[in-house]
Amino acid sequence: MKIGVLALQGAVIEHVKSLKQAGAEEVVPVKWPKDLDGLDGLVLPGGESTTIGKLMNKYELMEPVREMAKRGVPMFGTCAGLILLANRVQGQDWVHIGALDALVDRNSFGRQVDSFEADLDVVGLEGSEKYPAVFIRAPHIMEVGAGVEVLSTVNDRVVAARQGHLLGASFHPELTDDVRLHKYFLSMVEEAKKAAVK
Repeated sequence: MKIGVLALQGAVIEHVKSLKQAGAEEVVPVKWPKDLDGLDGLVLPGGESTTIGKLMNKYELMEPVREMAKRGVPMFGTCAGLILLANRVQGQDWVHIGALDALVDRNSFGRQVDSFEADLDVVGLEGSEKYPAVFIRAPHIMEVGAGVEVLSTVNDRVVAARQGHLLGASFHPELTDDVRLHKYFLSMVEEAKKAAVK
C-alpha cells in the first residue's frame, strides 16, 4: 500500500508519521505530478486552502489529482484539505478539486485564537472511546449530498463525512496520538484495492 501526502503546506510530517503508525507500508510526500504515480491513496492536509490550491495549480497537480478522484482513488482531506475536496464552498464561486458532494464553510469555527479540542463520536472507528479532535481555524460541512454519510458532528455542525472513496474532516487527526481515523482511511484504501481486483 502506497499513500501520498500532499506536501505543499501544512502538517505533512505529522500525517506521514500517523499513517505509518496506522499501518501504511509506504508513505511519500507529493510535490510534483510524478509523485502521484502508483499511489493507492492521497491525504490532503491542513494549511490555507487558497494557498494550497494556488500551489497545486503552479506545480500542475490540480488536474491529475482531480482525475485520480474521478477514477476512485481514495482521498482524505483534513481541515483545508476538506475545503480542497468539496464541490461547493460558502461565499466562493469556484472550487479546487470539487469531488466531495458537500457545501463547506471556511473558518466557520473562528480564528486561530478560537481553536479548541473536542471528544467526538465518529462512525466507523474501532473501539468505543471518543475521538480527541483538534480544531484550528476549522471549516465545517453545512450541507451534504445524497451519497454522503455524516460520520461526526460537534454542536450540530457536521465535522466528518464520507462519500465512497472520499473522506473529509474539519479537524486535524495528525495532531493527536490517536491514529484510528488514519486506520479508517487505510481500510478505505484496502476496500478500493480489492474492488479494483474484482
